[in-house]
This record gives sequence, structure tokens and C-alpha cells, in this order.
Amino acid sequence: MSSNNNTRETRMSRNADRSTGPQRPHNGWRTFRRILYVIVAVIVLGILAGAGLFFYYAQSAPKITQSALSSDASTRVYDANGKVISRLGAQNRTYVKSDQIPVLLKKAVVSTEDRRFYKNSGIDPVRIVGAAFANISGSSLGMQGGSTLTQQLVKLSVFSTAASDRTLKRKAQEAWLALKVDHNYSKDQILEYYINKVYMGNGVYGMQTAAQYYYGKKLSQLNLAQLAQLAGMPQSPSNYDPIHYPQYAKQRRDLVLQAMAKNDVITSAQAQEAEATSVSTGLVKNHAATTNVNAKTTKVVDAYLKQVYQELRSKGYNTTRGGLKVYTNLDMGAQRKLYDIVNTNNYVAFPSNKFQVGSTIVNPNNGKVVAMIGGRKTGKVTFGLNRAVQTDRSSASTAKPLMDYGPAIQYLNYPTYEPVKDTAFTYPGTDKSLYDWDKKYQGTITMRKALYESRNIPAVRTLQNVGISKATTFLKGLGMTFDKKLTLQNGIGLYISSEQEAAAYGAFANGGTYYKPYLVSKVVTQDGKAHNYASTGKRAMSTATAFMLTDMMKDVMTESSGSGRSAAISGLYQAGKTGTDSYPDDYVNKVPDGATMDSWFTGYTKNYSVSVWTGYDKQFETGHYVSETQTTIAQEIYKYEMSYLASKSTNSDWTVPSDVTETRQNGKTEYYVTGHPGTVTDGTTTSQYSSTNTTSSSAYSSNGQVTTNSSSRNNTSTTENSTSKESSSTEQKPAGGDGNDDSSATSTTEASSSAASSTTDSDNNHTVSNDTNS
Repeated sequence: MSSNNNTRETRMSRNADRSTGPQRPHNGWRTFRRILYVIVAVIVLGILAGAGLFFYYAQSAPKITQSALSSDASTRVYDANGKVISRLGAQNRTYVKSDQIPVLLKKAVVSTEDRRFYKNSGIDPVRIVGAAFANISGSSLGMQGGSTLTQQLVKLSVFSTAASDRTLKRKAQEAWLALKVDHNYSKDQILEYYINKVYMGNGVYGMQTAAQYYYGKKLSQLNLAQLAQLAGMPQSPSNYDPIHYPQYAKQRRDLVLQAMAKNDVITSAQAQEAEATSVSTGLVKNHAATTNVNAKTTKVVDAYLKQVYQELRSKGYNTTRGGLKVYTNLDMGAQRKLYDIVNTNNYVAFPSNKFQVGSTIVNPNNGKVVAMIGGRKTGKVTFGLNRAVQTDRSSASTAKPLMDYGPAIQYLNYPTYEPVKDTAFTYPGTDKSLYDWDKKYQGTITMRKALYESRNIPAVRTLQNVGISKATTFLKGLGMTFDKKLTLQNGIGLYISSEQEAAAYGAFANGGTYYKPYLVSKVVTQDGKAHNYASTGKRAMSTATAFMLTDMMKDVMTESSGSGRSAAISGLYQAGKTGTDSYPDDYVNKVPDGATMDSWFTGYTKNYSVSVWTGYDKQFETGHYVSETQTTIAQEIYKYEMSYLASKSTNSDWTVPSDVTETRQNGKTEYYVTGHPGTVTDGTTTSQYSSTNTTSSSAYSSNGQVTTNSSSRNNTSTTENSTSKESSSTEQKPAGGDGNDDSSATSTTEASSSAASSTTDSDNNHTVSNDTNS
């Protein structure tokens, strides 16, 4: 009995101890479990939502066929009429069947691109996670990516490679199609399609064709090192090209060999032996042609195509992997005509095969580049220097409407009969004198005459009145921007391309709207998605400015003293401007009188704007000058090409816009901006005008029309004569000048600064000179 009591007491004592001891954290455990449940629920919901989104995107995935998987992925380029002009990489591809593909190549590709290829089902979650970890830890040998080999095949077969298309939707569709391909085709078939489709650089598609191109052999004849080289190239075919980048090619090949050894495909000894082989071993010097498009056609469109591919790359397209259909603005008839003009002697008497041409034709009403020539007599060179878009040669006096007279009408309301001074001129802050081709002065002449005779001094004085800032703004509206601040010397020479100039003059042709030039109008990607492109016009100047410039530039070709008489086409309504760039003072004695480095002509109708540059690539080599008689070659090229273009378009004249008023002066029709019939006070630093407004010296009839010329202009001032110095050449080298503000006068401080910066403006041996076409 006592024993039972003791037991009961012991139990009661223990219970008492428990009731008074520390309590278990029931509330904390419940909170933890609730949080855990919420996390699990969120994960499950996320998975369900992700799966739902995946299948939603998958429903709209494009169809994938055996034809798409096995066909080449070349980029096709079409002209404006929808005819194929180029198939990048569309050579007579040698398709190799699976049983003819070396086993070592298959294993090299799998080791490099997808080690779990034979185990996965088209997508590989393990690979995705493993690739992320390996790339972060740096243990991937540079090989790891999240996409399986099957996904890569799908991407090459049906999807665009543009950066803008790398979306979640596209990745989901890619994965879905990879699952379908893996289900419908054997691993060997998938590998066969991949090996025959991948881009291998230099316009070559497929590894069998690459073996022929690089080694002159079949795949079955290549050794381990060569097979590893080919297996590693698809990741970046241009960078791993063994011909042009042997160092990078070796690094990539050796990584492939190491991956093969790691996967027990080859032994370490075999890998080391292959690594010791030079990547140049076995490479052939003469390569098979990389296109089956007619060779003559390819040559004709070479420069245009080069610019097309550059434009595509700027839009994010991969032209080497895209399988794109590219529709361009190319007028094949205009292109062939231009090619024939510059590459035969049927039109122009070229002095030598080294004499070069760069030309661009633009539709002024929409910015479409319809033709382009980047050189002549270029031999077998493909995608070489495109002189139509080079910007390292001075445009000479073709800059005058763009930088001088255009801004003068736009901002100062200059009439076409504005009196301008052709008198001695020295760039402010320097001892550099400016001359015309004849080293003579005509005193005060009209702006119209100064333009069509291409007088330099009136142009620079006009720019000085306008101011560099306003002139730069005007140029920007015409699509031209510059790294360095422009100066007065640029008023007679800008470093721009024929493409830029054709588009800018196009704004004069259409009444003042600038369209950025473009070559590609539509791109259709492999998934069938069409991307359309166009240039949106922007108002660059008033209709008055465009019309008045056009009217003055008509005289360049029609006036007896016009500088562009060789470009005249009877009966055609057209306008244009010449430009020639003379040699610098320290070289002028090495060439004949009148010789120039560059000769230009840019002209237009209401339907086409054509810009032509001519000269030599190495203008300082002996004999590489444009003689005085040869300066008309640019005009002749323009004349023959524009005659062809005019034959297939309407011939209509420009009509006077509402913001322009017609007047008569000295028996000639002139124009002024409505409401501004008077001339403008000249504010140049060496002004010969009196301090009164020049409008007071003109008499007007009751209807506001000018009836007489101004007669109150003085002769060249004594100050001007005392400060000017002789120059040994009519060329004007960039040497500072004020050009640094909008004021009409240059202070002593500004002049000093301008002189001190003279050498800066001569970078890259650029020279800005006079127009010697009179």
C-alpha cells in the first residue's frame, strides 16, 4: 500500500514539475508551418502558371516541317520588283547524309554543343541548371549553354535571330517545337540536319561544304584536329575562322578536343597530339565560290548589298544565321546603268582603272536608296571599300547650298538677288587668305551668281553672317552631325558621303522635307513574321528655302558661266551643284595647274537625287590627281544616269510656293521670301558695307518689287588689303577661322583662340578647298 502511494506521489511530482517548467513553442512552430505552406503554395501556383503560359505560347508556335529542318538557312535579298539578287551562303551546298558523317565529327559536335543529347527529349532542364552553375563557376570550358542541340536546330530552321525577338514567348515556342522534333525524328536525323544547316563563315553553310571550302576535302578525309575545328565553329563562325583569326580558331578547337577527351570520346594523348597541330595545316588558298547567284549580277550590286547587310545588322538581324527574306529599294535597271557607266568606256573617258567613283541615287520623296556604286574596276574584290558611303573626302563646293546659302535664306531671309561680296578675304584670326579658282574678285554680285559660278568668298562671307551655330542646326535637320565643331572653312567643304548628300539635296527637291536614306523596306524572318521599314519625313527647311535654292541651282547647268554645264540635259527640269577640292599649299607644286583631289556633282529632279564623287583612293601618289578637264567626269556620270532615270519618270517643274514672291530685277526673274523683299545688312568682320541697312539703298515700286540694284556698296576697304596675304594655291586648308559663334564680328580673344586651333582642324589630312569649276 505504501509502495502504491509512493508511486502516485512521484507521478504527481513529475506532473507538477512539467506544469511549472519551460513551455514548448507551439505558436512558433505553427507560424513556421504556415509560412512553409505559403511558400509551397506559391511555388506550385508559379509552376502551374508557368505551365499554363508555356502551353498558351506553344499553341501559337509556327509549324516545323522536314523541309524547313533540312533546307539551307541562307539570307535571300530581293530588289524592288521582288526578284532575287543575292542569296548569302546559298552556294551549291553539298548535303551529307548521316551514314556519311564521320563518327568523330558527330561526337565532337555532341561533346561541344549538347553532351546529354542522346539522353534528353529535346529540352534538358538538367542542362539548363548545370550550364548556369558551370558558367558561374568557370568550369565549363566555355562550352555550356542552356539550349540543346535540338533547340538550336529549331532556332536555325524557323525563328528569327534578331535580338528584339529573344522573348519569353519565343523561347517557350522554341522549347515546344524541340520536344516535337525530338518525338518525330531520330537523334541521328536531328544531328544530320544540324550538321548540314549551321553557318560556317565566309558565306558557307553546312560542315560538308565547309570541309570543301577550308580544306578542299570531304568530311570523311579530315583528321581529328580538322574535324574538331569545324565542330567548334558554329558558335561564332566569323571569330573562329581559321583563315583570318587562327589564334581564336586554335583556342576554340582545343576546347573542343578537351571536351571530347573529358567525355571519353578520345584519349588525352589523342587530344594533346591534335592540339599540337597548327590550325593552318591543310587549309587551301583557293576557295570554292560561296554563291550560286549569277556572278555578274553579284558584281553589279556589290556595294548596295554591302550596305544592305550593314543596315540589317544595325537593326539586330544576324545575316549569317537568319534565313531571312530581305526586300530592298533597289532599282535594278538604274543600278545596271550606273554600273555600266562607270565600268565601261562607252559613256565616259576615264583616265585609268585606278580612277574611282562613289555614287548614290535616292528617291527624294521617301528616302529610298534606289542605286549605289562603291567603286569601279574593283577586280575580284567582294564587299570592299564602299566609296558611296565614305566620309573622309571633302564635298567641296557642294557644301555651299547646305551650309551657306540654305541657312541664309532660312534664317536671314536672303532673296535670290541678295548682294554678296566677292572681295579680298582673310579668315579672321589668321593670315590665311581665301581665293577663287581664278584668283580674281568680282566685287559685289548677287547670291544667285555667286552660287552658279561657285565663288568661294561670297559663300564664306554668307556663312559668317549666318553663324556656325545656325548653319550646324540646318545641317542637322538634313541628317548631318559632326564630331568636331564646324568652322568657316567647312562652308566650302564638308566631310560627308554621297549617300548623305543625295538625301540632303532630296530635301531641296521635295520642298523641304528630309527623309533619312534607307535600303531595306521589309524583312521576313523564318517564322514568317514580316517587319516593314520606312523613313519618316521631317521638315528641314521652309518651302521657300527649298524652292529658291532649287531655282538658283538650275542656273549651275544653264548659265553660260555656270560651273555645271557638262551636266546639262536638254529639256529636263533639274538643279544641282559642282564641287572640286584642290591640293594643299605644300603639295600644289607637285601637280599641274587646276589639278584637284576630288570632283563632285550632286543634282536632282523632282523624282531622283543623284550624288557622284570622283577621284583616287591615294590622291597623293604620283599621277593620282584629277586634271582640270577630268573634273567634268562626275558631271558626265550624273548626266548619263539622270538621262536614263528621266526616261522612265515624269518631267515636271517646281512651282512657286505661297511663301515666295516673284520679282524682276535686271531683266531676270528673281525670288524673295514673302514679306522680305529687301536685302540684309552684311555683318562680316571685313565688311565693305556701310553701317546703314542695305535695304535703304534699293528702290522699290509701289507693289514692293525691287526695280534697281543697290549702288551704295563700296570697294574693298584699305583694312582688308592690308591684312590679306598671298597664298600659293587656290586650295584652302582648314586653319581655324572664327566660325565659333553666331556673332557677325570676331573679337581679338576669339581670333587668337581661332588661330591657336588651326592645326586641330587639319586632323586626318582633311583639306577644305575652293571649287575650281568655273
